[in-house]
Amino acid sequence: MKLNEGIIGHTYRVEGVAVNETITRRLEALGVNSMTPVTLLNKKGSGSVIFKVRGTRLAVGKRISDGIEISEMEVENHG
Repeated sequence: MKLNEGIIGHTYRVEGVAVNETITRRLEALGVNSMTPVTLLNKKGSGSVIFKVRGTRLAVGKRISDGIEISEMEVENHG
């Protein structure tokens, strides 16, 4: 699913980033890499998203949030 399709308060794993090369490199420099956990903090109707990655809050617009693929984090059961 795309980053802007996630549920606020949930943590997801980044599966990939598919935006132009310059933006992809910048996101990677900020820590948005494959397999990195991200927590969705807020979403706007316009498609922009605020999320937390590696202890930093980032805000991206719809075009970028559409290009960040995420998946549900698997919950480890230590029962």
